[in-house]
Amino acid sequence: MSRRMPVLAANAVSTTQPLAAQAGLRMLLAGGNAVDAALATAIALTVVEPVMNGIGGDAFALIWHKGKLQALNASGRAPQAWTPEYFEGRSAMPALGWDTVTVPGQVAGWAELSQRFGKLPFEALFEPAIAYAENGFAVSPVIARLWARQAPLLKDQPGFAEAFAPGGRAPLAGELWRFPAQADTLRRIAASRGKDFYEGELAGRIAEFAKRTGGAITARDLAAHRCDWVEPLSMSYRGEYMLHELPPNGQGIAALMALGMLDTFDPPRADAPLDLFHLSIEAVKLAFADLDEHVADPAAMGELTARLLDRDYLRRRASLIDPGQARVPAAGVPGDGGTVYLAAADADGMMVSFIQSNYHGFGSGVVVPGTGIALHNRGRNFSLAPGHRNRVAPGKRPMHTIIPAFITRHGEPFASFGVMGGNMQAQGHVQMMQQLVDLGRNPQAAVDAPRFRVQPGPRIMLEAHTPPQVVEALRKRGHDIDLQPADSLEFGAAQVIVRQRHGGYIAASDPRRDGQAAGY
Repeated sequence: MSRRMPVLAANAVSTTQPLAAQAGLRMLLAGGNAVDAALATAIALTVVEPVMNGIGGDAFALIWHKGKLQALNASGRAPQAWTPEYFEGRSAMPALGWDTVTVPGQVAGWAELSQRFGKLPFEALFEPAIAYAENGFAVSPVIARLWARQAPLLKDQPGFAEAFAPGGRAPLAGELWRFPAQADTLRRIAASRGKDFYEGELAGRIAEFAKRTGGAITARDLAAHRCDWVEPLSMSYRGEYMLHELPPNGQGIAALMALGMLDTFDPPRADAPLDLFHLSIEAVKLAFADLDEHVADPAAMGELTARLLDRDYLRRRASLIDPGQARVPAAGVPGDGGTVYLAAADADGMMVSFIQSNYHGFGSGVVVPGTGIALHNRGRNFSLAPGHRNRVAPGKRPMHTIIPAFITRHGEPFASFGVMGGNMQAQGHVQMMQQLVDLGRNPQAAVDAPRFRVQPGPRIMLEAHTPPQVVEALRKRGHDIDLQPADSLEFGAAQVIVRQRHGGYIAASDPRRDGQAAGY
């Protein structure tokens, strides 16, 4: 699919948009570390890739620093008004609008990461993003395509058309896009270390706009937000490797579960490409069935998290996989007891795996006037089913799709990586582990390899460059195959930085997007 070569460097940044990657590289050249680079990249992405994230989203991060992996959950909670009765009469959570907007957590996450790990002044991290918003940047073809697809669907949401479709349309590829109001917002966030977003003028504007246009979120909801440092979850694989994910409310546990099931089978072989598809698809289907049934805000899960990752339970789940036939999955019963992504790394050994998102493109479609703050729609992931662990409730976090990942080998850092794209993320992590670990491919070859995507049904989406013999073999095994066109954007975008044993890094970026790996 790609003739790109990976980037080899002592310091590296990899993400979905070249201008954002350059923002991160600027911080490294200025004496900053990997966290500084990651944050400058993330902040720039809210400007130069608004079709995937924005200022009003959530974030998660994994940071390897001084021999330890640390994890930050910067996702927000439901407004206090969101009782089950608030949604009475609905059969499911809405997809767009104010009633999908939970408190945005990523701005607080930026400040938290900078305070704990950063070397550069917080305000310096915003300089590239503010310049892009103030002076403008040329919109790339991929971003223009996604913008044009989303704008008609969101044009009637409060504030959207005025902000992101002025003149009645999205910008065309190559057009200069400027958003001075967004630059002003970023200046406020930078000067206040994020506090203005939760307790200052920006918070007041969000709350006032919600009150005026039908939203439930209040100034009190915003002021109550906090980030959480949490202990990563992990799953050993092939004896010497370990995949690390954030614990629920994220879907990373599904990747760990699927990997635990696959570890009971022999490793896939490069000369037998079907090995990378059928067994992995079946394991992902089983893991997703458990994800949908059991995963929610950690406060609602108790000891269930550990039971879902219990090796005996995963062996029982793996025994349901028929190597010769596709099956329809069902959730298991664990026994008692038991979308932009970026990676950055520096010469001192710090590595960062970071992801932030507005969920579906621009998110809820709601944009606070005069600020450029597009608010996410994470609330749509709540359940309305009585008794479900993920049922909506005041102050509760919804189940989340965005997940960064990290691999260690014999306890030492091996790779930071992620595969953005809704439910593609957990299954993308599984496929990247097989490419990097089982097949030993370099990061760019691993990123370029054809992927599958399990969708409800279950329907199995395959990329156009999947070998024809694999497509036919999967059909014979009973899979409902949906072969996608060559320009499909359904398979996420992977970014990977692998640490070399002798020092330095190998970085790769996904050719399915505009991404770039950069280093020096």
